[in-house]
Amino acid sequence: MNWNENVKELSSCLQSLSVKSRKGKEIEPVSAFGKWRSITTKISRNRKTIFLIGNGASASMASHIAADLAKNVHLHTEVFSDLSLITAIGNDLGYNEVFAEPIKRRMKRGDMLIAISSSGQSPNIIHAVEQASSMGGYIITLSAMNHENRLRSLGILNFYIPAQSYGLAETCHAAILHWWVDIMLESSQRPSPWKKWNHIRATAAPVQMDFHRINSTATTSEETVVES
Repeated sequence: MNWNENVKELSSCLQSLSVKSRKGKEIEPVSAFGKWRSITTKISRNRKTIFLIGNGASASMASHIAADLAKNVHLHTEVFSDLSLITAIGNDLGYNEVFAEPIKRRMKRGDMLIAISSSGQSPNIIHAVEQASSMGGYIITLSAMNHENRLRSLGILNFYIPAQSYGLAETCHAAILHWWVDIMLESSQRPSPWKKWNHIRATAAPVQMDFHRINSTATTSEETVVES
């Protein structure tokens, strides 16, 4: 495969995005993003928390998106990336509990859980989703590969990409998550830091420097020093 073929396949996967409800009803992607935005806005208004989980590259993605939401959209986010916590739970309770256990102690009704899994079959992700669902959380899933993967039926919104490789799956998941961040940033009506900076530069009055006065002041200061 050459670069152009890879771009074509990536584009095909994104255009083939499928979103289903927990009951398996197909939801048009634009409508699904609208529902996701509405739920996120409600979470922001109610000062709830958005948890994000994933393994490997999906864990990095979870941290990345959590940071973007917190910094740019001012949402309360949480990820489970503390190595001491992960290894303690993995060693004492089993790796399948690394997300479910802290969710059990921290999640509240009305919080949101974003579950990212390329295969949609990771036991620790499935277990965490089931735990969060039992506690009244909003569940959003992102999966790929097998269209009958288990994760795809567990959320209120289940985003599925028909990618058959981890690279394509992860790239498409990143695009979906970044689009979510962008529409939340837009709906929050908070300008990005760079737009704000450019606005300040454009509207700031130019500073007029009175070099004659500066030179006079400097000369007076020098004379004072000499006299003293």
